[in-house]
Amino acid sequence: MSILATIPQEVLEHVAFFVATENFLGPPDGVLGLLAVDRRTHSALSMSSNPFLWSRIFAFKFDSPSAFQRLSSRLITPQEICEELKLRCALLKRIRRRTDSLATSYSLSPTHRDALRSILYTAYLMMLENEGKNDRQLREYAGFDVWLKDFLFHPSGASLAASSIKVDLWPPNDERSALALWLFWYMLRPDEYMSDDDTAYREASSILKLYALGAHQYPLCIPPWNEFAPPCRSRGSSAIKYFGAPLKMAPPAPAPPAILAYLTLANKLSVSWDTIHYMKPPSSTPPSLAPGASSAEWQAEWKRGLHLADTTKPLGATFCGAYIPGSLEGVWEGLFTYTEFTAYAALLSGAPPTVLQRSLVAHHPHLWKVREHHLYTTDDSEAPQVRPVAPGNPLRGYLPNGCQYVECSDGVVMSELGREDKVYYKSWASVQKSGETSPGKLVDVFLTGEGHSAWGQFNLVGRIRPCDGFIMLSKEYVDGDRGHWLYRGFMVGNSEGNISGRWRDTLSPADVLGYEGCFVMNRRR
Repeated sequence: MSILATIPQEVLEHVAFFVATENFLGPPDGVLGLLAVDRRTHSALSMSSNPFLWSRIFAFKFDSPSAFQRLSSRLITPQEICEELKLRCALLKRIRRRTDSLATSYSLSPTHRDALRSILYTAYLMMLENEGKNDRQLREYAGFDVWLKDFLFHPSGASLAASSIKVDLWPPNDERSALALWLFWYMLRPDEYMSDDDTAYREASSILKLYALGAHQYPLCIPPWNEFAPPCRSRGSSAIKYFGAPLKMAPPAPAPPAILAYLTLANKLSVSWDTIHYMKPPSSTPPSLAPGASSAEWQAEWKRGLHLADTTKPLGATFCGAYIPGSLEGVWEGLFTYTEFTAYAALLSGAPPTVLQRSLVAHHPHLWKVREHHLYTTDDSEAPQVRPVAPGNPLRGYLPNGCQYVECSDGVVMSELGREDKVYYKSWASVQKSGETSPGKLVDVFLTGEGHSAWGQFNLVGRIRPCDGFIMLSKEYVDGDRGHWLYRGFMVGNSEGNISGRWRDTLSPADVLGYEGCFVMNRRR
């Protein structure tokens, strides 16, 4: 009889927890030998008989508080936590072996596609939860940052990006690529690409450039940008196993992280053959370099993915948590880019991706000062009914044609053509000053602001799309000579976040492709 047979259950559990957590990184392999000692020990410590022990091991190895909070609508049992632990450990080991990041042919097998989908979705959800532990497991144990480089940029990468370009095709626009680009931005450390041998930079930049600047191929948002209240959801929402139950989540759009990663890397170079810099603003800070990892940074991404996939609720014009009020308030600095017009026109006419790869890209700094104005409603039946300004012209930042506004110290008064009553929006500054903990249900966000670039001073006006937090800003230069432009994008992150998006001309109708470039903005500290 084993000496362990005489040890009390509580002491045995303490021993098991110690050996399972002696090393933080990787699966709890230290406990496997203990489980194999005898039947009594196995029966006392196995997942099936003691899921509470393994739940504690999960909490030691992975970030769990944000996941449990986000899934608070259902009870997560210890057995389901054990299922998640087994899944994550198996995937970490699979990533570490690097068997899936490369492809042997242009066509992936169904088994390979399923494995990639499971790896990328699980890693994406882990980074949305990240408080520090998940990043370390993925980076330090599994080597996921290297796996991503191979997947996205290697000549034989399983994203099929490089192999597509070789035959004059655009890299695939699919959920695997979109998830990988978001994960690449989450884990990016730019200095790793700035060595004397610039091979790593050139491989990454040449592909990121296509996703960032190829507006006609890679969308900035999943519901069409020109609809303020999309009538229906786009297809493509996926169900992934998450804590023992299917979780339906819409895949994110590929462009926002690609723009951030491409411009962050390009801004780090002192000289580049395909870039013209007109003064350099500060670079965006990737999440991996931000002080103190927090899952709160990615709450809006979580809410957006769930809401866009939830067919039980109307998509409509209801704020779902994909935009955090006050996020845009303040001063921003960044840059916008543009390519040669003839090259871009060729792309719209069907030119291959190599035309964009060879194009010069000009970078111009600009500065914004943005103010938010909110419209609230309450459940008080005696309060007057509040109706926001109607969805409007997408080329004017979703403002209706003929709509006028007057900005005052504590908000904006809106006058809509054909509507007798005026609508009063409270400024975010006045809401904060009043100290109201719950000013009501948010039904609309109106944006005003101004800024300047080397081209002159301009005014900004626009709105936030409720269903996904999509930002629309109309930019009009004061002197009128530089015209009228439309800036569209997302807030990527929260307190440490950046604005990432694309501008386009307003002469082309909203339902046809126009002349576009990209931009990023960082909060001025």
